[in-house]
Amino acid sequence: MDYETWSESQETTTVTVDEHDLEVAYYDDGDGEPVLFCHGIPTSSFLWRDVAPQLSDAYRVIVPDMVGYGNSAMHDGFDRSIRAQEAMIDGLVDELGLADLTFVGHDLGGGVGLRYAAHEPNTVENLVLSNAVCYDSWPIETIVDLGLPSTINEMSVDDAQGLLEGILRDTRYDDPSEEFVEGMLAPWDSQAAIISLSRNAIGTNTSHTTEIDSTEISARTLLLWGGEDEFQPIEYAERLEGDISDAELVGLDEANHWVMADRPDAYGDRLREFLETA
Repeated sequence: MDYETWSESQETTTVTVDEHDLEVAYYDDGDGEPVLFCHGIPTSSFLWRDVAPQLSDAYRVIVPDMVGYGNSAMHDGFDRSIRAQEAMIDGLVDELGLADLTFVGHDLGGGVGLRYAAHEPNTVENLVLSNAVCYDSWPIETIVDLGLPSTINEMSVDDAQGLLEGILRDTRYDDPSEEFVEGMLAPWDSQAAIISLSRNAIGTNTSHTTEIDSTEISARTLLLWGGEDEFQPIEYAERLEGDISDAELVGLDEANHWVMADRPDAYGDRLREFLETA
């Protein structure tokens, strides 16, 4: 599925975050128990295109674009931190009438999941974290630099897309398909979008994960990790496994940071197995 097709399948709603009414685009398909997927930076809901739709035969699958990303609100003037993204998720869950859900989070979205599971234990029954930001494992230097106005003011759209393409290609285990690269770059196609990306980057506040006590998370948890990741190495997953009382770590070989793109079949199979044994 290409980015245009994915975008055409999305719905939109308005969620209030910090008294700002923000448009949120999301994929919603299937019936049954809800499974909500959350992407990270610098991606969008398109990241889950090979995994999430395959579950809609048995589950209701919801895949939002975080605010500031994808087809959700990108205008200036609102917070895009993990704390704010958690508030967006909470609002979307209320708007869609979801309960007793499984939260699947990658990268920054994993940090959102950690917070949401800690703060809403009666809502998050199952938690799946993949190469998630946690503790003080982040942000990486490239993202910090991208969040500086002095950096982004000197960048054209082509410059920014070139930087992102390099990150995406260098952090896949094998050479990515052009569909993957083009889909990841598609939202960042204007100067306004690049400014939004910079605002997203500067909002990567480490205190929003270090303040969470992972030992208080009660959700049944699967740590489904790409074993070759240098951004969020598997040692952080091992630490989470030790802290979360009901957690299992599954490391996937031949998978880097974008584990669901490197190993979509293995990832999907292991996720479905986890859901079916709940």
